[in-house]
Amino acid sequence: MAIAVVNPATGETVETFGDHSAEEIEARVVKTEAAYQALKATDYAQRAVWMKKAADILEEEVDELATMLTIEMGKPIAQSVGEVLKCAKNARFYAENAHKFLADEPLEDPSIVGASTAYLHYQPLGVVLAVMPWNYPLWQVIRFAAPALMAGNTGLLKHASNVPHSALYLDSLFTRAGFPDGSFTTILTGSAPIAGLIEDRRIKAVTLTGSEPAGRAVAGQAGAHIKPAVMELGGSDAFIVMPSADIEQASTVAVTARINNNGQSCIAGKRFVVHADVYDEFMEKFVAKMSALVVGDPMEEATQVGPLATERGRDEIAELVDDARDKGATIRTGGKAPERAGWFYEPTVVDDLKPGMRLVMEEAFGPVASVYRVSSREEAAEVANQTTFGLSSALWTTDASDEDYFIKNIEAGAVFVNGMTISYPELPFGGVKDSGFGRELGAPGIREFCNFKTVWRS
Repeated sequence: MAIAVVNPATGETVETFGDHSAEEIEARVVKTEAAYQALKATDYAQRAVWMKKAADILEEEVDELATMLTIEMGKPIAQSVGEVLKCAKNARFYAENAHKFLADEPLEDPSIVGASTAYLHYQPLGVVLAVMPWNYPLWQVIRFAAPALMAGNTGLLKHASNVPHSALYLDSLFTRAGFPDGSFTTILTGSAPIAGLIEDRRIKAVTLTGSEPAGRAVAGQAGAHIKPAVMELGGSDAFIVMPSADIEQASTVAVTARINNNGQSCIAGKRFVVHADVYDEFMEKFVAKMSALVVGDPMEEATQVGPLATERGRDEIAELVDDARDKGATIRTGGKAPERAGWFYEPTVVDDLKPGMRLVMEEAFGPVASVYRVSSREEAAEVANQTTFGLSSALWTTDASDEDYFIKNIEAGAVFVNGMTISYPELPFGGVKDSGFGRELGAPGIREFCNFKTVWRS
């Protein structure tokens, strides 16, 4: 993919960029390593001042940044504003909590290990390579960068090729906020140099948010060079609706869960697993609400669903739906790309899904909902767990027994009960199975790229 801004609402190329040369990439690695030596010598209080300034800058420039995001990848403008403000919130969260999350942890009775004192001490690792996607061009990066920098690490960013404006903004943000120059540095490049960077001994760890194939490649390279990694990969989250649920509320939240970010979210509800007792009622409401969504120019405030970010992404969604339809699935609404410029796809609801249809097992990264009828909670859990993914899940019930059952039996990194999966700075985020390993956010998110150093004193 060429490094370029292509407006997905029109298909028009806005601006193109040249790749950084090998020499420029090397210079940026050198600068980022030098910045680490300066940053690790500072304390949490000083880093917090700089991180809060970064949050201030994000808030001051929110309108400009929101427009940039919408032009680059097509999300509705109101959601772009929300993404920027969420980044600022995350920056402040780690500015205010890093010193607590990374405080020394003393052993309550050090005499057990024959010591006068013994404790766990956290230290940064160094330069962390971040390979990031286009669907949340600022948030995906800030949720890693804020804890990494507050811990004393520096970051080298390889961003997606279709969001170069976001990549370059992040290249300057933390320096503008006061961090040592090079503390967070962007390289404009395709995927070719990544393997060499992972091999480079100056790179101490790697984090990737992206597809399962990309995760397998990068994690394999990191493992080969004995470097820690965090992988946040795909998801095909189950949204389970049981008989005791508030169906009106569940159907309303289901729509938001499916079409948020134009359906291009790893933690979006994608597979709606509905008990037979309430299936018809849920489906009637869900289809009506999906059908009523406003699809259009993402710069318009009234728009609820904009274009997919890339032409290939739109084509992949169309292929999944066409495959299901050809094999006997029922399209309840949508099911095609509208005849207009840009990479739009209609909000779509599909049921009567059967094994062998690609939509059953593959991630639908767009506004397409798959709905399954089940007759018991055991069957619901079986359907929820049948994919190779395990990122998050949502459960709708007021039955305590059902709640306990699904919390224990859903194979996922999170269960949201009577709500939509959302990432919060305060809560650990990540998945199991092919959705990856490691955690971002919360206290675990800042500890992932630290050395857990045991200190024993006689």
